[in-house]
Amino acid sequence: MLNIVLHEPEIPFNTGAIGRTCVATGTRLHMIEPFGFVLSDKYIKRAGMDYWKDLDLAKYIDYEDFLKKNPGIRFGARALPEEDKGPRLWFATTKAHQTYADVSFGPDDFIMFGKESAGIPEEILSHHEESCIRIPMAGDTRSLNLSNSASIILYEALRQNDFCGLNRKGELHRLSWETDGGDRQE
Repeated sequence: MLNIVLHEPEIPFNTGAIGRTCVATGTRLHMIEPFGFVLSDKYIKRAGMDYWKDLDLAKYIDYEDFLKKNPGIRFGARALPEEDKGPRLWFATTKAHQTYADVSFGPDDFIMFGKESAGIPEEILSHHEESCIRIPMAGDTRSLNLSNSASIILYEALRQNDFCGLNRKGELHRLSWETDGGDRQE
């Protein structure tokens, strides 16, 4: 199971939307305090809709508590399969040299995102350059919305792992797909 980690999230709507995405993808959400809101906030529930109750959620008092309660996490570039002995922690940051498409995500990896106003503290990032990944952006754009960033990187990790058992086939709600067996002309 993939894992999304929010380090000190500040905006309840973003956390609610990320929680909904986690439920839809079978991903566990880890939240590191302090939060900029209370978990019972109506905006979390509005963004997460009725999915919030189904969320696999873990909370931690700080980054050290997160590391202590998740032993075996490794940092740095992915090793060869025979050397790979556990999940990796990736840091999504605008400060990274490599993009999220440059790395190989494992099926149990953790992807951390920082708070909306400041990102992941540089005190953490500076020790893990090879684990830092970014989303490419044009010009002087500082960052993307947190919930959008989490979705972009999570779905790349899911794609790399053949979507980890997710339903890949959609169906119409009221009608069925019409197939004419030939080429469509417009």
